[in-house]
Amino acid sequence: MMEEILKQVQAGHLSVEEAKERLASYENLGFAKVDHNRKVRQGFPEIIFGEGKTAAQIVSIMEAIKSKGDDVLATRVTKEKAKEILKYQPDFIYNETAHILFWKKEQQLPEKSSGYIAIVCAGTSDLRVAEEAAATAEFLGSEVRRIYDVGVAGIHRLLDNAEEIRNATVSVVVAGMEGALPSVVGGLVSRPVIAVPTSIGYGANFQGLSALLAMLNSCASGVSVVNIDNGFGGAYNAVMIDRMAGSEKAED
Repeated sequence: MMEEILKQVQAGHLSVEEAKERLASYENLGFAKVDHNRKVRQGFPEIIFGEGKTAAQIVSIMEAIKSKGDDVLATRVTKEKAKEILKYQPDFIYNETAHILFWKKEQQLPEKSSGYIAIVCAGTSDLRVAEEAAATAEFLGSEVRRIYDVGVAGIHRLLDNAEEIRNATVSVVVAGMEGALPSVVGGLVSRPVIAVPTSIGYGANFQGLSALLAMLNSCASGVSVVNIDNGFGGAYNAVMIDRMAGSEKAED
């Protein structure tokens, strides 16, 4: 990209000021500095955390990212906020369960690996976090298999899906209450498990703290843990593993 821009300046097709603007690593919107260099450094464009931002602020950031030809994802966007944003960005798609808004430039879809990510969810009450993980992983280019409502209270439901989970490149396991599901999955598979505790549970659950601590203390090997309700973080790590596995297969 840099070489092409410099060639355009040399040929007189682009002014120095225009070149500086294109080569800038971030765009200062006043209330936010949009990191346009994120995709070059990390493989994915900057993703918007919608919680705490106004609809107008999210729209401005979306427009800045979209103007560079990058795909746009915003997490933690409430239904009311999404309704306002869609007035200005009608080509975006809203996943109400996941609280995610996204737009993809179809001709620039990321290459998919030959594997898939299993999103394993303990109960229906955990679906918002599980869908945040699933929608994020799909947005970032991975194939996703959803395996929902397979918590340990009815472990036969999990065992009925064990083969599909075993064959996944990596699993993102979402659970609240006592947070036992990732340990059970970790004992059944030979591939990485990313545990996502949720804030679902009764009083002594402490808004997900008990599930988080249970997952951190898992005796199953290969279980890594992200923060409470962080479906996005679990999915992002899973996609990185999926991409690495896909690259290794391509080299064989």
